[in-house]
Amino acid sequence: MDRLRHKGKPLETAPAEVGRALQTSVDDWLRLVAGAGGELGALLAAAPEEQTRRGYLHTLREIAQQPYTWVETARNLAPRAGELRAVLAHVTGSDRPGFLVLTGSGSSLYAGECLAPGLQSALGIPAQAVASGELLTHPRGHLPRAAPCLVVSFARSGNSPESEAVLDGLRAVPDCRHLVITCNRHGRLAVSGAGDERVATVVLDDKTHDRSLVMTSSFTNMVLAARFLALTGDPPGYEERVSRLAGLGAQVILRHGDGLAAAARSEFRSAVYLGSGGRYGSAREAALKMLEMTAGRVMTFPETYLGLRHGPMCAVDEGALVVCFLSTDEVVRAYEADLVRELNRKDLGARKVLVGADVPSDLVSPGDLVVDAPGLGSVEDDDVPVLDVLVGQLLALFRCLATGWRPDSPSDDGVISRVVESFAIHRRT
Repeated sequence: MDRLRHKGKPLETAPAEVGRALQTSVDDWLRLVAGAGGELGALLAAAPEEQTRRGYLHTLREIAQQPYTWVETARNLAPRAGELRAVLAHVTGSDRPGFLVLTGSGSSLYAGECLAPGLQSALGIPAQAVASGELLTHPRGHLPRAAPCLVVSFARSGNSPESEAVLDGLRAVPDCRHLVITCNRHGRLAVSGAGDERVATVVLDDKTHDRSLVMTSSFTNMVLAARFLALTGDPPGYEERVSRLAGLGAQVILRHGDGLAAAARSEFRSAVYLGSGGRYGSAREAALKMLEMTAGRVMTFPETYLGLRHGPMCAVDEGALVVCFLSTDEVVRAYEADLVRELNRKDLGARKVLVGADVPSDLVSPGDLVVDAPGLGSVEDDDVPVLDVLVGQLLALFRCLATGWRPDSPSDDGVISRVVESFAIHRRT
């Protein structure tokens, strides 16, 4: 196998120019990426008619725009710190311990999984990600009976059947309040909460309301918006964190696009994604992107590092790509490194993509790709999921294009759609 390991070519664009583009306009940022060369640059530089013909016009733009939109989301949300502190006071300021539920379906659920560990640690209250469907069918099994509860609902469009049904179904719960985070101000979820003092709504900029089938910029921006719940006491610090993440995201795009394209074209039949803590949510979302953008032709599964040994390791065969999101926490990284060394010792997997800072050379085998960026090691694990997912999105995009499929609409047979089609909502009497 050809050795794919590299830490990215030096930025062709001066860091100051990158910083200016991320602060001015999304078009400036995308022009910078297009002019930087490489495979991503060439795709972006193609005429819109060519991008439409090849079926990637929306997906590529929505992936590439993310560093800019992250800065914009933080800038727009910071002035609402007081409002969000008041929303949180329902569960953090009561004499009774409160409870935080993060809910959504599919990618929107995985957003909650990326966030729950960090929010629980920061807020000092239980935080749990629960699928919207579970709140429809088994609400008593997931919601506290005698404690204040804040339900945070994530939705790109806000038009899926579960989204509105969960909000409506829980309105009758006396001690339950709601925070809706969505990308569509005209969606049913955003509209239905208007005028209800128990429902607060955050609508992100319209450019995050992905037009492609798969969720990309909507996912990462909703994650960063909800991450603010841990930092409402320090809006400038929140903006600084997000700005640092945007700079790292820019490095992933500008330095590692070609490496990720080569990894995506390599020979593999399935893909395994590994993450710990909130980064298991990253693994779930990255696995879904590959599954969706290849219309199920590349089978995927996410797992934790310690969980892989308990049966799922049997699926890591010679045709499996293994994507490893490596922790910045010393103890967590030690467990993860042990597992990667075991995979190497047993010669499992076709090749690996390792995402993390200062990856030890003994974790890297011939054919592997290391995705690192200066400064990544100083970012907390609770902030990193958006970078993990960006890597997963690029891998899926390049795999889709390499096999001749159309990223904007990979499911030509209509098995999946941008918004889940309507289905009956059954209520308990």
